[in-house]
Amino acid sequence: MRAIPSAPVEKVIVTYKSQAAEAGSNTAAKNDTAEKAAKTGEKLSFERRLAGGGALVDLGDSATKQDLTEVMDAFRADPAVASVEPDIRAYAMAATPNDTDYAKQWDLFEPTGGMNVPAAWDKTTGSGVTVAVIDTGYAAHSDLATNVVSGYDFISASADARDGNGRDADAKDEGDWNATDNECGTGSKASNSSWHGTHVAGTIGAVTNNAKGIAGIAYNAKIQPVRVLGKCGGSSSDIADAITWASGGTVPGVPANANPAKVINLSLGGASATCPSVYQTAINGAVQRGATVVVAAGNSNANASGFTPANCSNVINVASTSREGNRSYYSNYGTIIDVSAPGGETRRSTDTPGTVTTPENGIYSTLNSGTTTPSTENYKPYQGTSMAAPHIAGLAALLKSAKSTLTPAEIESAIKSNARPLPGTCTGGCGTGIADATKTVNAVTGTPPTGSVFTNDTDVTIADNTTVSSSIAVTGRTGNAPAALKVGVDIKHTWRGDLVIDLVAPDGTVRNLKASSSSDSADNVLTTYTVDASSEVANGTWKLQVRDVASGDTGYINSWSLTF
Repeated sequence: MRAIPSAPVEKVIVTYKSQAAEAGSNTAAKNDTAEKAAKTGEKLSFERRLAGGGALVDLGDSATKQDLTEVMDAFRADPAVASVEPDIRAYAMAATPNDTDYAKQWDLFEPTGGMNVPAAWDKTTGSGVTVAVIDTGYAAHSDLATNVVSGYDFISASADARDGNGRDADAKDEGDWNATDNECGTGSKASNSSWHGTHVAGTIGAVTNNAKGIAGIAYNAKIQPVRVLGKCGGSSSDIADAITWASGGTVPGVPANANPAKVINLSLGGASATCPSVYQTAINGAVQRGATVVVAAGNSNANASGFTPANCSNVINVASTSREGNRSYYSNYGTIIDVSAPGGETRRSTDTPGTVTTPENGIYSTLNSGTTTPSTENYKPYQGTSMAAPHIAGLAALLKSAKSTLTPAEIESAIKSNARPLPGTCTGGCGTGIADATKTVNAVTGTPPTGSVFTNDTDVTIADNTTVSSSIAVTGRTGNAPAALKVGVDIKHTWRGDLVIDLVAPDGTVRNLKASSSSDSADNVLTTYTVDASSEVANGTWKLQVRDVASGDTGYINSWSLTF
């Protein structure tokens, strides 16, 4: 974690004994402060009375440690004083993880397409919750190992399992490669092993702050690998039994699960007009046992109602969004989608299928380098609703850890009701929007929104190749702006890639919020940026400056806000 900075003490808190006049009279406290100033030679001033009764005394911003010691000694020597202590600083503990590839995880922290995860870590990191990843199994990885608990291999056909037997207690991923075309049915293609389950697991629970690799969303949760997908996929009968076992239910011939999961991730699916009863029965049982079931919507750019288990009841059905905040070009959609989460795009929709042209826009996670059987561990970006679902599974684990009494229905409701609208576009239906981890965690833990909000909702027209601005006069604040100043932006504009957006501080300092992009053809900018404005005086006139750098598309600033 980042080291806590050492800040100079500029104020002290003086608590007077109850019978002293200074305990109840601000005038008496001011007079006493003036006496101590004369005694020590320091420029002391009584600032205000605290809710607990103490007096806040300002030493000035030039006070040294020696000055502080002299002032505190002077107050301590006064028989009317019960105690004196420095007014120390506290810091948000959601510091940037020291994982070496964290910067590649835009999906966790970027304001446009990310899920606003870091500040949620102030409240919860997933401790005490087991998340079952029902998938291809687990390929050993040092960035996951300490968070992995024993799972199970539910693949009943030994040929598909590739481990020489049927079901067993070893959830090791033996590889899901196909050697030849049509091996898994007409039209199937030869392919290398995906190590899909290990990638999914990393997004949920990769070890964090270990100075390597990536950060997991619920990095103190436990990951339980449950193997159901092998050669040519997996069967609904095996998957249904895995759901039952993972949630603590009884499966004939299989030992009881010693670590029942409270969250189940199903980044898998197939075509089906209805939810098979074998799935629905297993899901209902899991939910009744208190497990939240998260399902990927599917990657066919079609209505999710035609895919299962996405079309089952009692699940959180997750669509995928891109780094730009649009529905990913491949993601399924529809009225049965509950919520969206980052799934990335390792290529553009017009690029050749199977190519990786924009790896920086994918979801970066734990993997294995083997083309068939396991080899050395590595990391790679993937795209898919399979990558979006574990973001929601990780969030569900954070919520369950923060408030253990939450039911699956309450977790689903909290995630959906605290999502934010897609800043980009979604045709067909993307649920309630992109999940917001911090807002959701704060909602279930009863943390109210903080800060003063200043807004300008007067429309400002943005013509082609022009620069316009909208102003907000900030008053009533003391000191500087925060290190996490929130800048809410709502701009209506076709082809938003034409726009450059800056925040201009009262002293004229310009901070860029958004650069132009010739490839960003989506409409509108609807997002919140976080800006370190701690070097700026808070009071004054702030401006949102918008520059249109191309012809052919216009719009207007609808509104914007500053939250201190």
